[in-house]
Amino acid sequence: MTDIAARRADLFATFDRLGIATTTHEHVAVFTVAESQHVKDTIPGGHTKNLFLKDKKSRLFLVVALGSAVIDLKRLHEVIGANGRLSFGSGELLEEVWGVKPGSVTPFGAIADPGGRVTVVLDQAMMEHEVLNYHPLENTATTSIARADLVTFLKATGHDPLILPVSQPPA
Repeated sequence: MTDIAARRADLFATFDRLGIATTTHEHVAVFTVAESQHVKDTIPGGHTKNLFLKDKKSRLFLVVALGSAVIDLKRLHEVIGANGRLSFGSGELLEEVWGVKPGSVTPFGAIADPGGRVTVVLDQAMMEHEVLNYHPLENTATTSIARADLVTFLKATGHDPLILPVSQPPA
């Protein structure tokens, strides 16, 4: 079993242990929100994007919002309580801390961060959807999960999420 397959098995075992029902859809690898349109068309629920960010004091954040959300990165630090402007974390840091490669970023990576180095921020508008969709640690599948179960999972991994209005209202 490959490392990612073992970690994915651990993820689903954690869902089972927590009594969380999910549905997973296998598909070709998608690396961007734009590339995933064919996936969105066949899977109901809110489809998302995930931004792995760090502030000037190297605090790490995962900001999770709807794929269509407009986020003002120049002002985001004010909303989430970061120390100064935010920048994207490197792919190497992402893999080290969150256990996923760029293109596979997901809140489910919390399972690889037992020390709680990353603060998870869930966009309030995204949380209006009953069902949300994320990669299960790799971008060759999409897992659907109820919003309340997402919060349960994050709390169980030591990542009590901040639910904040990080996206701009539609114009």
